[in-house]
Amino acid sequence: MVRSVRWAAAVAAALLVAGCGSGSSGGDEDEGKTRSEGPSSSSTASAALPSSLTSQKLDWGRCTGTSDSAAPGGEWQCATLRVPLDWSKPDARTIGLALIRAKASGGSGKRIGSLLFNFGGPGGSGVSMMPYYATTASALRERYDLVSWDPRGVGASEGIRCRSDKDLRSAESVDATPDTPAEESAYFQDAAAFGKGCETAAGELIGHVSTTDTARDMDLMRQVLGDTRMHYFGISYGTELGGVYAHLFPKKVGRLILDAVVDPTADSVGHAKNQARGFQRALDDYLKSTGQDSEQGSQKIVDLLKKIDTEPLPTSSGRKLTQTLAVTGIVLPLYSQDSWPTLTGALRAAEGGDGSALLSLADQYNERDSSGHYGTTAHSQRVISCLDDKQRPTPAQTKKLLPDFERISPVFGDFLGWDTAGWCHDWPVAGEYDTPQVSAPGAAPVLLVGNTGDPATPYEGARRMADELGKGVGVELTWKGEGHGAYGSGSACVDSTVNAYLLDGTVPKDGKVCS
Repeated sequence: MVRSVRWAAAVAAALLVAGCGSGSSGGDEDEGKTRSEGPSSSSTASAALPSSLTSQKLDWGRCTGTSDSAAPGGEWQCATLRVPLDWSKPDARTIGLALIRAKASGGSGKRIGSLLFNFGGPGGSGVSMMPYYATTASALRERYDLVSWDPRGVGASEGIRCRSDKDLRSAESVDATPDTPAEESAYFQDAAAFGKGCETAAGELIGHVSTTDTARDMDLMRQVLGDTRMHYFGISYGTELGGVYAHLFPKKVGRLILDAVVDPTADSVGHAKNQARGFQRALDDYLKSTGQDSEQGSQKIVDLLKKIDTEPLPTSSGRKLTQTLAVTGIVLPLYSQDSWPTLTGALRAAEGGDGSALLSLADQYNERDSSGHYGTTAHSQRVISCLDDKQRPTPAQTKKLLPDFERISPVFGDFLGWDTAGWCHDWPVAGEYDTPQVSAPGAAPVLLVGNTGDPATPYEGARRMADELGKGVGVELTWKGEGHGAYGSGSACVDSTVNAYLLDGTVPKDGKVCS
């Protein structure tokens, strides 16, 4: 994203650098290994929904492309689901959610049902991401329809664009780690302007794009798809969404996989500290892989960033590489170990005075193409997270936090520390909670996959999510690997464990480790 340095908890970033009809579920009789009944907190809400919502028929047809993504192949079908704008008024105005699916191939047994995917962000487009991820999930397609969607406020689902491309380009000059009163004033003025732009663009929707709203959308989606249980694959922020769903609808939990798990006990400051810790840990691992001492290597990068802050680097495009763009360019390759050599080349070029490679990486992260057009993920991410997060540190409070952030990460701490105040500064709507409610007593076992080298969602989050879900619900699987997310990242142990759970209902022992 252009102004802010809050980094997405989304599998899309890793894929960027890596190269990148309804029917009843047929699997209920197979699910005894994973399901236990419990009281549902959603039964009243579900019963109150009008039949115009619960009985709607999805008109699946050929998918079309958008300005940000090409149309997928003919095996993919798209449809629109109507959901209430305001879940407290289900009989009132509705909005449309864009869905995509590829039907189960039926290669190895009876169809279980639909498997919903959320790839994180928040703000990531499932409609554009699902076809790219389908190869990774090919074994799952044998018994599931692979289904994803653009959550409310995202992409083709009333997607929110808070700024024009021209304004986004202008905002590249804003320093996300202000060093002077003038830079600080510009930083917070820019943050407030972004919020006002979101309010103008979203209108009434800005107060109805929370994670809780989307979890309720998911349960309506489950009903319309014809599934008695929710089978779900949540990645990164998608794990928080999955935890909230399990809390709201424990009795409807089928087989839930949460990979790259967000810490549900962390408030917005805690989440920023977790990311500072995770990205610094990944950077240390990267530096060690190149034969460098992690402390000395980090200091070398800090010195480079300070130099760029004073004098932005020239690039082959004619644009300047600012300090904020440089740190974003460093962040992106840390999402995937396969991209570490790319980071080596980009840093070497920057040290030689050429910022082109780091700028290219930052542009990939910011979804900026060669014509200067930006995608909307950063807009949706901010609108959703600022409606979720109640905690809003003031500039004065943030300044007191900065030493803690810098101790956690000499490279990323300053950026993420300032972001705690700038991200939702002067936001037009209040946040809903300090931390999400994810306890799900009585739900079926939920498999949580944590990766020890994950930069965006440090692996400690998996254990904390397991504890919060409750005894007998959260089951933790640890992978001793690198990069954001574990499934499909090269571990046969992880992949076979996840596949056995989703396809056969086999729950691994809590605490299993894949090395």
